[in-house]
Amino acid sequence: MIMLYGSQDDYDAMAGTSTRQPAWSSDELAALGKFMEEWSAEFMETGEMVSGFGLVAPVHTRRVSLKAGVPVVTDGPYSETQEVLAGYNIVECDSFDRATEIAARLAKCPVPAAVAETYAWHVDVRPIEGGFETGS
Repeated sequence: MIMLYGSQDDYDAMAGTSTRQPAWSSDELAALGKFMEEWSAEFMETGEMVSGFGLVAPVHTRRVSLKAGVPVVTDGPYSETQEVLAGYNIVECDSFDRATEIAARLAKCPVPAAVAETYAWHVDVRPIEGGFETGS
């Protein structure tokens, strides 16, 4: 699994509503979308891309926690959380190293110059162990 991260500020900058980051232009958003489509398509062609999804902004999150044995639901975003899972891709390939190579290609994703100067970008690559699938 290749996990991509972002923050509420990142989502707000892309929507043009951030108070901490410059707003992304429509051309910058289009370049991001085009890159991600081409990146996904490349690995769909090789048969290595199984699935991938982007997630909506953290403000639309609900956290369910257990307090004194009772589930407690809290709406997001969470001020203590600087970054959150923004999306993920499942790849099936020959090795962990190959999955890492695929993930490293995301470093070429275009971002506005002001973001590139300060953004500490990263993705995580983790093997998937066990699990289940439901019928479609």
